[in-house]
Amino acid sequence: MNERTGDEVESGDIVKGYEVGEGEYIVVEPEELDAIAPGRSQTIDITDFVDLEVIEPVYFDRTYYLAPRGKEYTKVYELLRAALAQSNRVGVATFVMRGKQYLTALRAEERVLVLQTLHWADEVRDPGKELPELPSGRASKGKELDMALQLVDSLEGPWNPARYRDTYQEKVRELVKAKAEGQEVAAAEEAPAATDVVDLMQALQGSIDQARGSQKSTRPKAKQSELARRTARKPAARTAKKSAARKAPPKRGRASTDSRKQHGAGKSELRQLSKAELYQRATEHDVPGRSKMSREDLVDALAHPGRRRKKRAA
Repeated sequence: MNERTGDEVESGDIVKGYEVGEGEYIVVEPEELDAIAPGRSQTIDITDFVDLEVIEPVYFDRTYYLAPRGKEYTKVYELLRAALAQSNRVGVATFVMRGKQYLTALRAEERVLVLQTLHWADEVRDPGKELPELPSGRASKGKELDMALQLVDSLEGPWNPARYRDTYQEKVRELVKAKAEGQEVAAAEEAPAATDVVDLMQALQGSIDQARGSQKSTRPKAKQSELARRTARKPAARTAKKSAARKAPPKRGRASTDSRKQHGAGKSELRQLSKAELYQRATEHDVPGRSKMSREDLVDALAHPGRRRKKRAA
């Protein structure tokens, strides 16, 4: 199809060319391409053996199973497979298939050799050049990293590919079946909207709490990690305090003294809490300006609840 006129172009008028400049092409004839095209590979020639770990996952493409050419080759086949498995190395090779040359990695599985095609180096993009915003440094040790590790630990589980399904394809089949039977097709649920993370600690704590709740409902207690069992009790205690605060709001006058004591807890006690926990308490007590406070500001505001309100009123 001609992009400018919209007219259909006959196959005899189509040529192959290589762009060497803007609007400038070098036309290449089919017989010229055939003359330099590599023939189909009859063998896979290994040129190097490299450690499997040094090949970045981004280079791997498609996987093929390899079989010996005949029964007489099974011993050599198994020797190569065992050598690769024990050395944890892969054989790097090139071969031609369907008129295209491939870079490949020959790798050992439990009982079979697999051939994985690899991307060429110029096909892999540099993320530093392609992505506009990347962290300038590494995450250092601290409370936020500890909470992120807790989140990873709370979702730990064995690799089982059968657990994961293509839910979109399932919905397509349901849609086709419903239309074939003349049924009304239900509208799809809207995807959750993106949210802006104002406080990373609060976001991590929410993810951890959600993961633990899901873990309790789907996994036996015996399979929960020791870290998850130790920390799972904390959110339940905070939930109980929130519920009690809603059911029994403090009365005005002298009876509100206990509430002020609970709100204005000692600094030593408050400093034992994470920033997410401090922020949660500040939210419960409607501390003004809490979203911009540092951890120490939150401790001070909760220890002396009346002081910040007076400053704000002034």
